[in-house]
Amino acid sequence: MEEPLFHVVLEGRKLGPYDRRTIVGMRIRKTLSSEHVLIDTAGQQLTVADLIGRPRASSDYAPSRTSGFSVVQATYPASVIAVQGRGMAIPPFKGEVEARVQSQVLRIAGRFRQGLGWKEDRVKLPLQDIVHARASGSEVEMGLKVQGGRPQRIRLELFTPAAAAEFLRWLPNASPWPAGEPAIARGGVHANLLWASVGGIALVLLVVLGVLLGRLSY
Repeated sequence: MEEPLFHVVLEGRKLGPYDRRTIVGMRIRKTLSSEHVLIDTAGQQLTVADLIGRPRASSDYAPSRTSGFSVVQATYPASVIAVQGRGMAIPPFKGEVEARVQSQVLRIAGRFRQGLGWKEDRVKLPLQDIVHARASGSEVEMGLKVQGGRPQRIRLELFTPAAAAEFLRWLPNASPWPAGEPAIARGGVHANLLWASVGGIALVLLVVLGVLLGRLSY
């Protein structure tokens, strides 16, 4: 099935057309807001929030279903915009993800860059271990319990304040963050992976420099 396309209405002009993934990416980067108007190929108007809230088309990727019994209580389109601290190994998701509340876990599934291609994966966060949560507009920041350390922090974009507020109600063990605890910045995505990458690049540069100096000494 052909991917549907949408024009974006800005100041009375129609821009595009763009596919759904591009529009979601612009919403994540805040180039568009949830209230911006779109026009589909049939001439119907809808908002960015309406589009993101729709179920995925069958041609979109569908994360593999896990085996075993689970009760799906709610599903939200979202994006992972920041991860900070040690704890669960969370893939560096890019673009839209599916945040699915099940009976005992919050399942986040999406895709991320691996080498020159894309890989699909998911992570399950035990609901009982989500000890802090708060909403700021359309964003939700969660604190995941870590033995012997500060909570691991995960920030999600839910695209609308109503979805963010509803999402919080599915986290029964989460209490408000301590007073004065600042929110993590949007640029804090996978800080540990970033530093590991920087360290790896530095090590490679040192090896290359050592080889060059060795050759010059002859």
